[in-house]
Amino acid sequence: MADRISNETELIQTYLAPLTRGLPGAFGLRDDAALIVPDVDSDLVVTCDPIIASVHFLPSDRPSCIAWKALAVNVSDLAAKGAVPRAYILALAFPDAPERAWMADFARGLEMAQSRFGCVLAGGDTDRTPGPLSISVTAFGSVPKGRFVPRHGAKPGDHVFVTGTIGDSALGLMLHTNRADFVGALSQDDRDFLVGRYLRPEPRVALVATLRACASAALDISDGLVKDLRRLTGEYGLRVPFDALPLSSPARRAVADSPSLAATVVSGGDDYEILCSVPPERVADFLSGAATAGVALTRLGILQSPGETNVVGDDGSAIEPPTAGFDHFNRRGGSAVA
Repeated sequence: MADRISNETELIQTYLAPLTRGLPGAFGLRDDAALIVPDVDSDLVVTCDPIIASVHFLPSDRPSCIAWKALAVNVSDLAAKGAVPRAYILALAFPDAPERAWMADFARGLEMAQSRFGCVLAGGDTDRTPGPLSISVTAFGSVPKGRFVPRHGAKPGDHVFVTGTIGDSALGLMLHTNRADFVGALSQDDRDFLVGRYLRPEPRVALVATLRACASAALDISDGLVKDLRRLTGEYGLRVPFDALPLSSPARRAVADSPSLAATVVSGGDDYEILCSVPPERVADFLSGAATAGVALTRLGILQSPGETNVVGDDGSAIEPPTAGFDHFNRRGGSAVA
């Protein structure tokens, strides 16, 4: 018989309340609300990005990985705004009372993630649902007053950069769900790397100060490179050769084995890298700041006058994704697991 949690108080006080240490305003999760005091001369930045079983993760995934991802995708949004993560609210809706071992591993994953990202649990709620497991995080960060980095603000002449590597998560999902026909081209280490990038994304928190100082606009890549790049560039045009994209060695080997994966790389989503535009006079400082922070950058190009934004192949034609990137209301698109 499964060793399930017997009541809500046990779930909250045994597994979640310890995650509030360091935040007096969480009141040990014994109150109906939390008290978050913004830093002096700072603005509060808030984001909410839930994850749901069979949409954003597999129900069979390790609980610690699910927890990590739940927090990471929200912290990534904060990082793209130049915000330092501070606290988060967690709402859990279970189809049934969770097993104690499951909840213990989930709490360990949250503890590892919040320690890595620099934020603390402030409160939330737990519920039963007739649907699948749903995990909703609302994350709070802070920026110096007036230094929030918007999504829209790029101008002609701005240089466009992306952090890290692109496409790993989408390929990792294909491997994780046994839908990859490129397995033979990869070593076990390659496969572990790509699946790991899907299960445990790394928000670029180290870059927030440099983004605030230098970027005119920024967002994280959650719905696919092409879709999010077009969001960043708006009415202005950018033509990016596929060969100029930053691909990890495993991803490059996968694409070399199956060239059709190029469309997956540019549309798959769940990269959680940062796309940003930087005015030309700030580029040197941006490169220097990123190097100091240890964050890899790739320059994708310079924004031109109004035009189209595309990733293009060797023949110069646009690599059009099978869909326009992930969309919750278009189940044919993106990297949903179901």
